[in-house]
Amino acid sequence: MRKFSVIVLSVVLAAALAVGGLAGFAWYWTQQPVTMGADRVQYVVQPGSGVRRVAQAMQEAGIDVQPDAFVGLARFTGMEKQIKAGTYEAQRGDSPQRLLERMARGDVMQARLTFVEGWTYQRIRQALRDSPAVKQTLHELTDEEILKRLGAEHSSPEGLFLPDTYVFAPGTSDFEILQQAYQAQQEFLQKAWEERSADLPLASPYEALILASIVEKETGKTEERARVAGVFVNRLHRGMLLQTDPTVIYGMGDRYQGRIRKRDLQTDTPWNTYTRAGLPPTPIASPGKASIHAVLHPETHSYYYFVARGDGSSAFSANLREHNRAVAKYILGRN
Repeated sequence: MRKFSVIVLSVVLAAALAVGGLAGFAWYWTQQPVTMGADRVQYVVQPGSGVRRVAQAMQEAGIDVQPDAFVGLARFTGMEKQIKAGTYEAQRGDSPQRLLERMARGDVMQARLTFVEGWTYQRIRQALRDSPAVKQTLHELTDEEILKRLGAEHSSPEGLFLPDTYVFAPGTSDFEILQQAYQAQQEFLQKAWEERSADLPLASPYEALILASIVEKETGKTEERARVAGVFVNRLHRGMLLQTDPTVIYGMGDRYQGRIRKRDLQTDTPWNTYTRAGLPPTPIASPGKASIHAVLHPETHSYYYFVARGDGSSAFSANLREHNRAVAKYILGRN
């Protein structure tokens, strides 16, 4: 009987040691770096994915998490139901525990895309196409169809998207990013319009957007935006032609090859402010917040003309005689 008790005790101790060893090994595995095919590996957790499908996606991406063990860890820790969909990045040195915690927190990867002040709508679309993080969905849609989806009331998409840096999860669609930029522009423009200076020759926020796009293209120095805006506001008040080259360039489209000739100034297009009075029918670029603010709070002065000095700044004149002297000095090189 005594011998039997010793045998039973030995078996129990061996089993306990085995269980303890297995538990120790399991804990050790959860803390050790997983084997990866590169220093950084991206993978996607699709909405509704179970933990086993997540482990399979990681394996397929080149992250050796041992699916059965990973499923067991997720269930044991209670994080099985906490995993959130999105794009993740595993880094060399990550352990199974760390990978699981990251997905439970929803620490998805984030991409960035910047729309620059003064970009045209076509340049924005090109940036969306060039970004590998953006899901392409708009290639078969016309501009009219895109505007309809956005709920925009205007016939042209030009200027409707706020220049800014947009942060998003990889795989976000081009339309979703455009929609974010469109809503940001609408919200900022409306608020700025409500706080505008009195007695502006602008009938709507859209007209302010048009003029802001011209100021954006005409200004080389940020501190001169309000002064340039004041020139155009003065001209509009007097009924003078705006006579601004960027609008001519925009109207030329693909015909513009880096130079404006006299015949270009005389060739009528809807955007040629040398041949047509008032504002052009649409913005000519994407104005930033500073240009919109400048147009709605222009500097009060008596200038009606300005010319580039060649260093990014402009020389401002109150009358044509002064302006002609400035042109002779800074454009023709005459003292």
